[in-house]
Amino acid sequence: MKQVDGEKLLASLGPGVNELKGRLTPDAPMDRVTWFQAGGLAELMFQPHDTADLIAFLKLLPEEVPLTVVGVGSNLLVRDGGIPGVVIRLSAKGFGQVELAGENLIRAGAICPDKHIAAMAMDNNIGGFHFYYGIPGSIGGAIRMNAGANGGDTASRLVEVEAVDRKGNIHVLANADMGYSYRHSSAPEGLIFTGALFQGFAEDRAKIRADMDAVRHHRETVQPVKEKTGGSTFKNPEGHSAWELIDEAGCRGLMIGGAQMSSLHCNFMINVGHASGYDLEYLGETVRQQVFEHSGIKLEWEIKRVGIFMPGREVKPFMGQVATTA
Repeated sequence: MKQVDGEKLLASLGPGVNELKGRLTPDAPMDRVTWFQAGGLAELMFQPHDTADLIAFLKLLPEEVPLTVVGVGSNLLVRDGGIPGVVIRLSAKGFGQVELAGENLIRAGAICPDKHIAAMAMDNNIGGFHFYYGIPGSIGGAIRMNAGANGGDTASRLVEVEAVDRKGNIHVLANADMGYSYRHSSAPEGLIFTGALFQGFAEDRAKIRADMDAVRHHRETVQPVKEKTGGSTFKNPEGHSAWELIDEAGCRGLMIGGAQMSSLHCNFMINVGHASGYDLEYLGETVRQQVFEHSGIKLEWEIKRVGIFMPGREVKPFMGQVATTA
């Protein structure tokens, strides 16, 4: 059963789309975008050439059409019914740059991989960015969720963010405007981040390299980096580690369909075969239920879930079933 109709939506936007420089893809398969390699179709995907192209597209887009913004797909679970409306996916060519912007300052586009920031900082003796070397995502996502690891986070390094709103207006937000807390920002959901300015501090390159090597070793040792995964599935509750709660609830290796909580790091959910979006989300909610029953703690998703369910394949919060461990 087809849930979206991209050709119809594209035609409804009128002849103005012919002036756009970016790529428009009706019925775009999101399993080619997400690191889980699962999920349905985006009704219409637009990859703008640059900020001006993004603004031109937004001015063509009717207010009633749903709009979803995705990055490199590293922390994203797409439901099997697909994503209605438009998905904006910024292009690496237009939004992937990283450059020095002054003393200990780095400016990066929203689709720039986090690890490229870390590498740029090391090459220029700028400390404070080693933690980005271990985060498998892009700067836009890091800004939105205050991504962090290994003792550092985005809020501690961010100076300002450049963004475009739904009507095509440009905004510049200071760090204080982002409302940062643990793995969260209170910036308006409708803003599309296009780039950001970061500040570090002078540090010896050998020290930075050592810190980055420690991050890499930790990732490769305790995380399933070669699997089809979305990174950390749940946020750490205050005073607790999510993986310990999951382990104590007996969910290490728990499997539903083609989805499994990793036996190596049980806060990582992986696609071990041909998992559907339903398998992955059902597994996550089953884990939440079992952790709550065991500890009384409600885990919060860190992975972003988007799109609609297939009819008859809805997943409700704390929905459990008998599952197996591998």
